[in-house]
Amino acid sequence: MKHYNSLFAMLETTALQDWAAGLQAALSDAENATRHGDWRTWQQVLDSLPSPTSGTLQLNQDWVEVGNNDHDPELISQLENLLQGLHPWRKGPFRIHGLTIDAEWRSNLKWDRIAPAVSPLRGRLVLDVGCGNGYYGWRMLGEGARLVLGIDPTWLFVAQYRAIGHFLGELPSWVLPLSLEQLPAGPGAFDTVFSMGVFYHRRSPMDHLLRLLDCLRPGGELVLETLVIDGEAGQVLVPPDRYARMRNVWFLPSPDTLLGWLRRCGYRNPRLLDVTATTIDEQRGTPWMRFHSLADFLDPEQPGLTREGLPAPIRAIVIAEKPE
Repeated sequence: MKHYNSLFAMLETTALQDWAAGLQAALSDAENATRHGDWRTWQQVLDSLPSPTSGTLQLNQDWVEVGNNDHDPELISQLENLLQGLHPWRKGPFRIHGLTIDAEWRSNLKWDRIAPAVSPLRGRLVLDVGCGNGYYGWRMLGEGARLVLGIDPTWLFVAQYRAIGHFLGELPSWVLPLSLEQLPAGPGAFDTVFSMGVFYHRRSPMDHLLRLLDCLRPGGELVLETLVIDGEAGQVLVPPDRYARMRNVWFLPSPDTLLGWLRRCGYRNPRLLDVTATTIDEQRGTPWMRFHSLADFLDPEQPGLTREGLPAPIRAIVIAEKPE
């Protein structure tokens, strides 16, 4: 729990103070539960990281970066050997003292679609659901967020966050090993809630939307990014088995269907910000993610289809508010 001392101290100064005790209990349960079998190996990586050195911190450009122009080849080699021990890196990119971590997703491209259209984050309390290794949380700090609380139950992503945070220093952005369902009820106090790349993994999409609504303060903003299909209002794709080789994909609505679901769940003024087909320029294998990626999930003869013959991935971004 020592990793979170500064988090709980900061929560006491915010509208989340009454919720902090429940969060601390949930986090204690998660920390004391059985972790991934590779956790000891990942912890050895974290324990072996060299001491941070001074350098310029950049949170508002494509890569999250710390360092300077005087790059040490031996340090870069040491960092690469260690951080490859946390493979695969799904979100990024990062640049740490001259070492570029070229993750599977060029997450900066998604952020470029989102950042200009959301309400300014300056001074806001932000919840990032399914945050991965924290890349977006640091970009949110770059936009002036007061506090970013990221949650993701995947312990590898927690390890990656701690590795990058080791070099960035103590900043008001955290990644907790929790799912949305593990959070205590409420808190009804976040100014902005992000749910990106999570919705289509939920067996009950309406419950997910309602839970996100409970986390927002009145007038707060939801930013939801998810897979969709091209279609009319009311149309939904329910994959019969796998989708792009993923088993845990349940509902892919059309954009108009998604907007209707948001209205049904009580959101105000839901609107479509962007619809973009996922390309192999944005999601691809790299030396930092050596497993199969998007190119392997698409039909080689018909790239508009997945290997299963379903529509290829299209992602929508929608924004809505909680009523005052």
